Amino acid sequence: MPLPSVQQRALQVLDLLRRRYPTPATHLVARNPWELLVATVLAAQCTDERVNKVTPHLFALWPDPAALACATQEALEEVIHSTGFYRNKAKNLLGAARRVTEVHGGEVPRTMDELVQLPGVARKTANVVLWGGFGVNEGIAVDTHVKRIVHRMGLTKETDPVAVERDLMRLYPREAWGDVNHMLVWFGRHVCDARKPLCEQCEMAGICAKVGVGKEDAPAAPRKGRKPGAVAAKSGRSGTRGRKTASTKDAGEDAARAAASAGQAHETGTKPVRGRRGKSGGGDA
Repeated sequence: MPLPSVQQRALQVLDLLRRRYPTPATHLVARNPWELLVATVLAAQCTDERVNKVTPHLFALWPDPAALACATQEALEEVIHSTGFYRNKAKNLLGAARRVTEVHGGEVPRTMDELVQLPGVARKTANVVLWGGFGVNEGIAVDTHVKRIVHRMGLTKETDPVAVERDLMRLYPREAWGDVNHMLVWFGRHVCDARKPLCEQCEMAGICAKVGVGKEDAPAAPRKGRKPGAVAAKSGRSGTRGRKTASTKDAGEDAARAAASAGQAHETGTKPVRGRRGKSGGGDA
């Protein structure tokens, strides 16, 4: 039996996600938009659980943008070291704190255009802050989980996060945009694993296109004239470079995206600033 149209399936997915996650929210603990912005930047390539252990001490030392703007790079690096990519994160957070203080009077801006001017903030982090901090649905935060899942379900053929976001915004009603990110992130952690999705336990199995399912674990075929070991070694070196470049702008967007556009790749989804503790893949991944 052929699958329903993409639009029909998207709405069915939304209904099933709402049944599974009736009260979606971020796991990042934040009391205001500034804390949410800082936590989201730190969550790039790090678990929410780890971030929630770091931020209480960070905000005790520097409770607001003006205070953080006066911190030294070395002092901030020491506090956030365990979140990974700490040098780049510290540089971005200091830059964001100074811009928020000097340009926006100490208040986190409420528009997409202004948010993406902050160091370390691209569309994904901006969407998280707008929805979680202000209840504004400007777009859909597309992180590693979201991009992988909607592609697997056949809801988009795009691979660029901005293009994926555009497709999803056409498929879902505006009032659902903020929650779509949270629900898909949770679904990716609980059911739709990158390598071993639990399709037999998934209520969406009948409407999922299952693009790429079963191929994740297949070993890459070696090129002619090369030894398999050489291919593996080269692949390992490439992966290392990808991980390093992911620390540029919103590293929560996957490493491939960061490597392709280092100027706008560094991110890590949020009902108005109500956070809950829990394990996660770090938004973002």
